[in-house]
Amino acid sequence: MDTNNADLVLTSLGDYAAAAAQLMNPMAAAYFLGGAAEEITLTQNRRVFERIGLVPRVLTGKSGGSTALTLLGRDLAHPVILAPVAFQRLAHPDGESGTAQAAAALDALMVLSCQSSEPLEAPANVGRTCRWFQIYMQPARAATLALVRRAEAAGYEAIVVTVDAPLSGVRNREMRAGFQLPDGISAINLHGLPNPPAPPLPPGGSAVFDQFMTQAPNWGDIAWLRGETRLKLVLKGILHPDDARRAVDIGADGLILSNHGGRVLDGAMPAVTQLPSISTAIEGRVPLLVDGGIRRGTDVLKALALGASAVLIGRPIVEALSVKGAHGVAHVLRLLRDELEITMALCGCNRLSDITPALLRDVDALPSLNY
Repeated sequence: MDTNNADLVLTSLGDYAAAAAQLMNPMAAAYFLGGAAEEITLTQNRRVFERIGLVPRVLTGKSGGSTALTLLGRDLAHPVILAPVAFQRLAHPDGESGTAQAAAALDALMVLSCQSSEPLEAPANVGRTCRWFQIYMQPARAATLALVRRAEAAGYEAIVVTVDAPLSGVRNREMRAGFQLPDGISAINLHGLPNPPAPPLPPGGSAVFDQFMTQAPNWGDIAWLRGETRLKLVLKGILHPDDARRAVDIGADGLILSNHGGRVLDGAMPAVTQLPSISTAIEGRVPLLVDGGIRRGTDVLKALALGASAVLIGRPIVEALSVKGAHGVAHVLRLLRDELEITMALCGCNRLSDITPALLRDVDALPSLNY
């Protein structure tokens, strides 16, 4: 535990966020806490939950409740997953191994970023819990396959392919801070991969269309990867029902509805709002997960009621790391699980399967009230 912060009173994820904003150095804060452009999506990811009201059931008299679930063949104690977040040692020396320690202690599934600041094998050897490995499709298929083979050898159980970021968004907050990684922190898992250089930019050409997008992945690459590994395949960054259907048809085992934490396309819809339409589109063929703005147990319940099997948290990981290291991440997981249990009990839900859309109302669609 970080003894320098021992006097902080931390009772919620919001408390951790406020403390992290004060404690992070400006470079780390710009990277972890910022969003794309005007940060509209970053803001809306949180605000959308305020629009969703709860209509609890009472006098259910239920005891012996549980937050347990089975996801892609794995039994989990609760539906809160640690999302892939890059460069966690930028937040705290405990880094990804500290997050893995917290995940093991709280029986949480952890997704490791391919841009982690530690070799992917290090967190895989911490504790006994389910781990997934996130990748970006590399310009060379051989490079992608090299990452996948390492993940297989290290015992990861699924490959999570991020599909919504063929290039970075407009990160003005990072630009203003002059963000650059400090010495000793890098995307170590990407070192030495057999990727070709980007094509030369023609005179008057577009760096976006003539360089970045010439190496961007497509559906054919996903179909190829599906045939190259026996690990579960999860696509992260799906927001459109047609893309969801196509992903499932290709062989995806699960989908993560996500707008990349508002860090890529500003104006993208909050992922939780897309759950109903995508649930309808895929007809229960694979589990849906969702991230973006989850900060309370009530948020978790709302997402599950809209059709998610589980939720992911990203920024709260590095906020907790920056304040209390691995202990902070464990505390954040405990807070969310406790809050979910309280919310379930107050809504009359004994199991996750009791959580249905009948508990929800759109606050903005309230009938006019006459006093």
